[in-house]
Amino acid sequence: MNFRRALVAATILAMPVAASAQPVTGIYLGGAVGPDFPLNQNIKNLTVGNGALGGLSTSGQMKFGTGFAGEGSLGYGFGNGLRAEVEGLYLNTRGKGLTGFTRTGAESGGGLQQKYGGLVNVLYDFNGLSPMFVPYIGAGVGALWVNDNLHAYNTGSFSFAGHSVGPGGLNAQTNDTQAVFAYQAIVGFSVPVPSVPGLALTADYRFVGTSGNRSDSATYTVKTGGVTSTAGGKVQMGPTYDNTVMFGVRYNFGQAPAPAPVPVAPAPSPISRSYLVFFDWDKYNLTDRARQIVAEAAANSTKVQYTKIEVNGYTDTSGTPKYNMGLSLRRANTVAAELVKDGVPKAAIAIQGFGETHLLVPTGPNVREPQNRRVEIIIR
Repeated sequence: MNFRRALVAATILAMPVAASAQPVTGIYLGGAVGPDFPLNQNIKNLTVGNGALGGLSTSGQMKFGTGFAGEGSLGYGFGNGLRAEVEGLYLNTRGKGLTGFTRTGAESGGGLQQKYGGLVNVLYDFNGLSPMFVPYIGAGVGALWVNDNLHAYNTGSFSFAGHSVGPGGLNAQTNDTQAVFAYQAIVGFSVPVPSVPGLALTADYRFVGTSGNRSDSATYTVKTGGVTSTAGGKVQMGPTYDNTVMFGVRYNFGQAPAPAPVPVAPAPSPISRSYLVFFDWDKYNLTDRARQIVAEAAANSTKVQYTKIEVNGYTDTSGTPKYNMGLSLRRANTVAAELVKDGVPKAAIAIQGFGETHLLVPTGPNVREPQNRRVEIIIR
């Protein structure tokens, strides 16, 4: 898979449209697995340090087959599409042969290569395509430990320094682990699961690379002139490049269930007269001006034929809906108590609290609006 083409495709998919998905907010956990498609890896200066072929040095490439990739991540979403996470990554693949060696005849090889370590990723979700499809892109850096448990041998004959080496006469084995700088680019998408708030299925493509050469210790067995000898040496392994496709799940702990239905105020009946009593922020005690308004309402209630007196409490949108519901009731009870003090029969008063619903001045969430902090006295 060509990384440039994948990145262009993801960018096109990520173009914003009208619909919007719920952004990742707060802590989340994720995990994914899938196939790994590594590129050929350079082997530089495969060197025999001593023995029958001391001084032999040659280069080529190791070919790898399809392997396994897995990752687990712990991250935080900022609610605006941006995410940051710490990821543990594991890659596992087997060698499938050698190519490009010019001094050792035909060659073959295999073994196991494992890469494991941690990266720090920054990602961005495009919450604009639809509620059920969220493209994302990202990049990360970190460190991977590369374990090369590989072997190689010649399948043809060759000569060096007057020695004749037959097929299988040169065998190299390495089992060494080196830490290297690692980086990755990520293009993918998530599909939220509506029945479980915060849960999403994920699929992405990753290009994972490591930089620098690794100098692995190696053991060589050489058969030449009827004599078998063992020699020590080095294998200089080049950078690794992996294409992975991963499928997984992600759970966002910051997603809340769908809000409960907002209480609906009863349909209004004909109103004889109404009065508004305002409150300071997060308060339910009466100011001097508020007491004057309540006293006026109590006095005027004796001048009309009423069926009941409603006392309805409200708040602004600062604070949580649950807290605001309680605060609106406390305000309504305070006004009702003042009405009774001013001579209105308690049995004639109906008290209700509507919290942050039915705003007098429409606002967004968490807005301190003085005119929404009120109690309405309605004489019917």
